[in-house]
Amino acid sequence: MRAELKNKIIEVCNKKISSKGNSVGVSFYAFFANKNDNPELLMEAAKWWIETHKLDHFEKAVKIKQIVESSY
Repeated sequence: MRAELKNKIIEVCNKKISSKGNSVGVSFYAFFANKNDNPELLMEAAKWWIETHKLDHFEKAVKIKQIVESSY
C-alpha cells in the first residue's frame, strides 16, 4: 500500500477515535470523498481491506490503525 493511503487511513482513524471514542467503526469508504475522484486509490484500499485482510464491511478504527501502523 502506498504511503499516501497509509497516511490517510491513520489520519482518518485518529480523527474518528478522537471524536467518537475507541469503539467507533469505519469502512474503507471513510478514507475517500463522497465522489469517485481517485478510482485507482479506492480500488487499492478495497483490495487491501477485502482481499488481503478479509475484513468485514465495518471494523473498529483502532484495529485498522493498528494493522496499518504495523505494516510500516
